[in-house]
Amino acid sequence: MRPPNVLWISTHDINPHLGCYEGVYPGAEYAVTPRLDQLAAEGVVYDNALASAPVCAPSRSAIYTGCHPISIGTMHMRTKAVPPPAVTLFTEYFRAAGYYTTNNWFTDFQVQTPGTAFDDCSDTAHWRNRPSEDTPFFATFQGMITHESQIYLDDEAFAARTARVLPEERHDPADAPLPPYHPDTPVFRRAWARYADLITEMDHWAGEFLDQLAEDGLAEDTIVVFWSEHGLGMPRGKRWSYESGLREPLIVRWPGVLAPGQRRTELVQLMDLAPTMLEVCGIPVPEHMQARPFLDRDGQFLVQNEYAFGGRDRMDVQEDTCRTVRDARYRYIRNLHPDRSGMQHCEYPDHLATWAELRRLHSLEGNQLATGQVRDVLTPLQRSVVAASKPAEELYDLQADPHETANLATDPAHAAVLDRLRRALEDWMTDVGDLGQVPEDELIEQWRPGGRLRPTAAPVVVVADGRLVATCDTPGASIGWTTDPAGTTTAAAGLVGAIGSPEQDGRYWRLCSGPVAAPDADRVWFRAWRLGHAPSEDVVVDLR
Repeated sequence: MRPPNVLWISTHDINPHLGCYEGVYPGAEYAVTPRLDQLAAEGVVYDNALASAPVCAPSRSAIYTGCHPISIGTMHMRTKAVPPPAVTLFTEYFRAAGYYTTNNWFTDFQVQTPGTAFDDCSDTAHWRNRPSEDTPFFATFQGMITHESQIYLDDEAFAARTARVLPEERHDPADAPLPPYHPDTPVFRRAWARYADLITEMDHWAGEFLDQLAEDGLAEDTIVVFWSEHGLGMPRGKRWSYESGLREPLIVRWPGVLAPGQRRTELVQLMDLAPTMLEVCGIPVPEHMQARPFLDRDGQFLVQNEYAFGGRDRMDVQEDTCRTVRDARYRYIRNLHPDRSGMQHCEYPDHLATWAELRRLHSLEGNQLATGQVRDVLTPLQRSVVAASKPAEELYDLQADPHETANLATDPAHAAVLDRLRRALEDWMTDVGDLGQVPEDELIEQWRPGGRLRPTAAPVVVVADGRLVATCDTPGASIGWTTDPAGTTTAAAGLVGAIGSPEQDGRYWRLCSGPVAAPDADRVWFRAWRLGHAPSEDVVVDLR
């Protein structure tokens, strides 16, 4: 039986604000998303999908490794970690299984992406470039349309960015479903309307890939997964470990296997996507993965998580740490630095209009206090977002209080729930080995003594029975090979460099997952990569 193809369509910085989540997630009815709503009708909607972190790089590291960020050192935003040797980007398992594996184009996995991770990682990567129609593919398209930065474009740039949004699809700021922790001001209403317009633009973009899949006659043979990696880019969303920072849309369509129109309410962690995709495609799930498949290869729903865990650590220069656990009803948060504001200065978002607006209103309250008045510009909940401190513990009943407005941590009636979730969180932090408790400078010195990358040993290549057998002495190293001679390497700059995109040297690196039949070429080059290490020198093998 031919294995299924996989298409991932992912976006940035949204909660489940899609029409198909109406009645499930607050404010979802505001969204205009016909294409994703149709995908949901044809597939399975997960109502309770949770990210591992409320910001992109740690969350993406979990999705692409199947491991908790605090366990492998990828919890800070951003960093370049050195995960344990067993850990690799899970796409390599697809390559080893014969899949054509692509990523277009965003990475941000908290490591330098090795040449072995994808067949193509670029802005032109597409399943249509696979070597033959019979080659199964794992293709990911990482959209930037809904990134927080796009909400705050000038009017001309925003109009161009949302050019596919029809006039009747535009969202009226007067109807924006403001959560109670956001002040009801023109700035916030405009931001919410623009956020929703961007989601509609993204809906058009996602629909293009679904159309292409159908045009290619591949819709019935392809598992389609839609997801976002964390919450919306406004205060108390992205960078905060509440539902608004961690709750995500997740839709899976698998024609002929998953009955359409289903909703699932169990807790699913986005990091579970890695082992799930391996399982459904018949590829063994590595033992080191801490995530769990939520589907098997027959499309049966597997018993899932009793708890979903997450947290936040350093955000740029914003030093703060919290850990959180959620069960089917409650969320518990432990703030390890309660004396610090949840909205400390953070250079990038502090220049965004909603952050500036909340700080402006807070400043007005300071003026009120200066003249002996009672503060009344913000509500107590809104004030808590930008307050100088926060509770050491927080507990919320998500059924009764979906916006997490009433902290029940000191309520005697919820003492048993508090104690149960507190112990679950402590056990998890111990079990996975919370590296967020290690001072970051100390961790970096362990990874890169004296600030120097550890080297990856050069592969050793021997010819046996007409095949090339390559090994590497560095534990955890992956080996690639190519017949393309070295060309000019373009140094990654700006965002591309910061997110660890693979170097572009004009060479196509194949994954060496076993003995390689000698290709019809004069020379073959081998190179080894170990996550968090410098790549090895090239080893050239002359075949003529």
